[in-house]
Amino acid sequence: MRHLMSPMDLSVEELDQLLDLANDIENNPKKYAHACDGKRLATLFYEPSTRTRLSFEAAMMNLGGTVLGFSSANSSSASKGESVSDTMRVTSCYADIAAMRHPKEGAPLVASMSSLIPVINAGDGGHQHPTQTLTDLLTIRSLKGRLDNITVGLCGDLKFGRTVHSLIEALVRYENVKFVLISPEELRVPSYIREEVLTNNNIEFMEVERLEDALPDLDILYMTRVQKERFFNEEDYVRMKDFYILDKQKMELAKEDMFILHPLPRVNEISVEVDKDPRAAYFQQAQYGVYVRMALILTLLEVEV
Repeated sequence: MRHLMSPMDLSVEELDQLLDLANDIENNPKKYAHACDGKRLATLFYEPSTRTRLSFEAAMMNLGGTVLGFSSANSSSASKGESVSDTMRVTSCYADIAAMRHPKEGAPLVASMSSLIPVINAGDGGHQHPTQTLTDLLTIRSLKGRLDNITVGLCGDLKFGRTVHSLIEALVRYENVKFVLISPEELRVPSYIREEVLTNNNIEFMEVERLEDALPDLDILYMTRVQKERFFNEEDYVRMKDFYILDKQKMELAKEDMFILHPLPRVNEISVEVDKDPRAAYFQQAQYGVYVRMALILTLLEVEV
């Protein structure tokens, strides 16, 4: 039995196999429509979510399975003080696989240690968000045809953005990937990512503050929102929240074949006028999230079609 806590839990070969499976699901949905008949997915979401929770549910339903769970800590026994370990042991009696989102870093890992079924980390605090990373990798590979020899710009909240941290860790394993880290001083990528992941692996990267300076060189621009829920005070959030806004005028600086990704939800950081640009791929990215979660469920349940 395997769990997924981090993209690093999968080798590059396993990642490629998973993405190949996701592409096959995209192209042959009927082939997989009953692959998980009789199987149950538990969605244990201690924190609000739209895309991640609904895409997990859609993924299991597309495979013929069913879903049970809760969408906030207040609607679970956590409100009575139950530990994640106990919740997971109980859930193991009702479901075949579980996806857990929790505001505390490491909570899904703790849950997996008590679990009798595979556990997927659906986001833990500012730490990891592996299924979003798998979604991002599938999107990039599907749009660009490769995961190597690309320059990726990461813009916005690079300090608290778990999607950014996970994506960097996953992409450094591919050849000739360069990063441009675009953020204000206060939201720079954490030192452990800069030193342990980038510098120690001899990965080429640069840090800039102006989005305009980075745009002409990028193959992928990964925008992120400034996350109010990660800030300790309202004043800092208000000061940072509109630091970057991608609009039609800035897009004129970008390559014709550069694609924009965003883990969503967006607030103000991408103007709605950009939605009509053929390079805007963030809603397509959300669709890829369903395919990759279907592939992950099949892989962890060891279902072969």
